[in-house]
Amino acid sequence: MVTRLGRRLIAIEQPILAEHGVTMWGYIVLSALAALTDVSGDGEPVRTQAALARAIGADKTRIIGVLDDLQERGYIERRPDPADRRVHLLALADAGREVHRAVRAAIRREEERLLGELPAEDRAAFLRVLGQLQA
Repeated sequence: MVTRLGRRLIAIEQPILAEHGVTMWGYIVLSALAALTDVSGDGEPVRTQAALARAIGADKTRIIGVLDDLQERGYIERRPDPADRRVHLLALADAGREVHRAVRAAIRREEERLLGELPAEDRAAFLRVLGQLQA
């Protein structure tokens, strides 16, 4: 059942991502950087490429192409770490923040529509259980 739900959500999200010219991995990267920026609040580079890969469950070599694309589009910034020039720190650029917000809002609208099919009590229970399973 979870697999079918996941496939349904992917089918809902793919057109939104395509409309904004972002891949699923690109959105995952933008989401991870947005979450860290929201926490730090200062927009400073907050994560190395290796740490980002670990956090999102991706191989660090796999995301290099994703990071290259996002940087070329002006969505992220890579800066050498002053403490270790071999390491790059990542930051979400203003354009990346904007596209992330737009994609996230569109996805949330579709999720709301999907969840709207449930009675309020079932919806609340479903969301509560999902939260527990994430922990």
